[in-house]
Formats: sequence, C-alpha cells, structure tokens
Amino acid sequence: LDTFCCQGAASEGYRRAGLEVVGVDIDPQPRYPFEFIQADAVEYIREHGHEFDAIHASPPCQRYSKAQRIQDRDHPDLIGPTREALIATGRPYVIENVEDARGELIDPVRLCGRDFGLRTYRHRLFESSFHLEQLLHFPHIQQTVKMGRPLREGDWYHAVGNFSNVDYIRADLGVPWMNRDGIRECIPVQYAEWIGRQLIDQLTLTHGEPR
Repeated sequence: LDTFCCQGAASEGYRRAGLEVVGVDIDPQPRYPFEFIQADAVEYIREHGHEFDAIHASPPCQRYSKAQRIQDRDHPDLIGPTREALIATGRPYVIENVEDARGELIDPVRLCGRDFGLRTYRHRLFESSFHLEQLLHFPHIQQTVKMGRPLREGDWYHAVGNFSNVDYIRADLGVPWMNRDGIRECIPVQYAEWIGRQLIDQLTLTHGEPR
C-alpha cells in the first residue's frame, strides 16, 4: 500500500522490486499508473492497512520545508499520526520525508541520487520498521545547473520550482508519465526499488513468499 502516493514514482519502484502496489491519495491522481483509491491516507491505513503485506507512507513535507517556514505558513504534522496508524496495523512500514523532517523520524536512512546513478542529489529520509542498509554518503562534487537554465545531456539539476527540460528529468528519474508537478515532489523510483527489495527479504523471512 503506497499512501500519499501522488503520481506514483515510489509505487513504480516497489513494482520494479516485485511487489503489487495500490495507491491512496486524498486528491485525484489521473496520472497514477496502478490501482488507485481516493481517500484520506491516515484514515485508510487505520481501516484497511492490515489487509496489505506492507505499507509505504510519504506524508506531505510542507511543514518541514524551509521555504514554507520563511513564508510563515503553517501545515499540520502528519508524521506522528501516520506512524501511529501504521504501527496499529502490525505490518512492516516505511515513512519517507525530506531532510528537514529528521527530528520527526526515528533512526532514518538517508538516500542520495548520486548513489543510484542519477544526475540529482535529491536527499530523502526513510524511517522503517525493519532494517534498512545505511549507504555511505559521498561528498557532492558535481555542480548543479542554476534554476531556469536549460539542461544539456549529462547536466546535474534540481527539479524544484518551475524547472526547465521536463523530458530530460523524466528520463533521468525514470518517470515518463509524470508532469512537472509530480516530479517536484516525487521520490526517485530507484530509492523505492532498493527499499522494496529489502522489504521482500523481510517479508520472506517473516511469512514466506509475499502473497
């Protein structure tokens, strides 16, 4: 179960790892490529999370965004309520968020695009109820192209704001179905695939082959 799924990059990663995925989001997601349920994510976890082998959750990151704090915008804390709902299901879970949410997460693992052959760093943190390997984090030595400037083959980029060259970034992240809005928020497919393979190992050790 991929909750707060948006346009489905994490779902695609879990699919590549070998899992069947259902997505849940409070907003319509016409670009989502798998089975989709429009619902409040936390409520859906509480009511139906136990029906799945495992659950991924990406609560909105705006509360922890520096830009939102600078603009004095207030957003609810959804990490705590999401974790409570996840634990109550008794299923293995993953919670993803941005680096500024580190204080809200329990022993998170940080992933960086450089380690997955991407042309962007895009750090994301992952709390999990099972063991995740901690990858070594190497220094950032590549200079990223300034926002708004066109990208050429091989350029490093930040896919935030009104970024240019959507097709270039779609190809790098492996998300050809996504638009600019989805790309701005997405977890790289490669991160979720890496986590999904470890999740499958956990499910196999605990229950035998996943359903």
